[in-house]
Amino acid sequence: MNSETTSINKSKSSSIWTPTFISIFIVNFALNMGQFMMNTLIPKYADHLGATASIVGLVSSMFAVTALAIRPLAGPAFDFFSKKKLLMLAIGVIALAFVGYSLSSSVQMVMVFRLLHGFGVGCTAPLALAIASDALPDEKMGSGIGVFSLAQAISSAIGPSLGLSLSQSIGYSATFAIGAVTVGFSCALTLIIKEAPRPKDRGRFRISPDKIVAKEAVMPAIIMIFLAMSYSCINSFIAIYGAERNVEQIGLFFTVYAICLLLSRPLSGTISDRFGLDKSIVPACICFAAAFLLISIADSLPLFLLAGAASAFGYGACQPAIQALCMRCVPKERRGAGANTNYIGVDIGNLLGPVIAGRIAEAVQASSGVAVQGYSVMYRCMILPIGIALVLFLANRRSLLAKSKN
Repeated sequence: MNSETTSINKSKSSSIWTPTFISIFIVNFALNMGQFMMNTLIPKYADHLGATASIVGLVSSMFAVTALAIRPLAGPAFDFFSKKKLLMLAIGVIALAFVGYSLSSSVQMVMVFRLLHGFGVGCTAPLALAIASDALPDEKMGSGIGVFSLAQAISSAIGPSLGLSLSQSIGYSATFAIGAVTVGFSCALTLIIKEAPRPKDRGRFRISPDKIVAKEAVMPAIIMIFLAMSYSCINSFIAIYGAERNVEQIGLFFTVYAICLLLSRPLSGTISDRFGLDKSIVPACICFAAAFLLISIADSLPLFLLAGAASAFGYGACQPAIQALCMRCVPKERRGAGANTNYIGVDIGNLLGPVIAGRIAEAVQASSGVAVQGYSVMYRCMILPIGIALVLFLANRRSLLAKSKN
């Protein structure tokens, strides 16, 4: 009888669907819905206000400056203060930034609120990841993170197309205001999260290098830099590139991407848990590179949609696998620092990618006089960071897999 009870308890404890995990999943979905409505819209709005390709790239990436700036304070705070309360505060900052976008009438104003946006983004993503990973059993970390990221996948299926459609029907200002309300709703939803009690003997709050960056997670974060560099160029330029190609309903790119994520992320997580992270990451990187090649030659909606599907089985599979690697490499009490380290890599990639890509596009446009060619060459060039990420993973494969099993 005792053996049977133990077996049942073990089964329950190994389930990912705990009350805390379900709560943070719902919050993450509502937050990402607002974010995805706006992320594709912001570079398009900057273009509408007369920004060049390089300025559009700068506007797209500026949030990463303040996201990085907050990291030295955020990392130690995540493992010391209430993650739930910090998440509520960070989401409130994002909602305020969206209100600012709705009031902006110049590129300069958009830049100011983009910087404010970065403070919120710098905290929300790693906090949500840390709360989710704390609620997951270690043996199901890969599949659990894969399922958790489905909140992002589902919202990305609806958000970009909805944001673009709303901007065309009611204008940019009203659409940004709706985004602010959506994010504000996710802020209220944080109240349903049941956070585990924190240790009483935490000592004093202090900022130190090991609380900002988990050295065990540095290499996965470096790999994320290069993957995020490439992926950030999709959100920043795909709507503009699609318009230059005279492709209507380019927002469907994100819909197809998200639908395919519903399959790729759980599949990737299951493969990672059963057969090893390398069996998931290597083919995903190759698929991700193929997506950029397809985008660079796409001249019709079906080709863009095929590229969206390839990207879902590429970056959509890489991202949760590497996030799981970061979480597995650090002890549970340092998951906040591990998540912070992962998103330092994402922030650097988001900062560099659109700026470099925008300059490539502008340089090619200046020499050829053809805007479409500039974006086409740009997307082809962004295959290189994916190749670097794959080489780095393969070169450090054994040590990374060994750390993730400790």
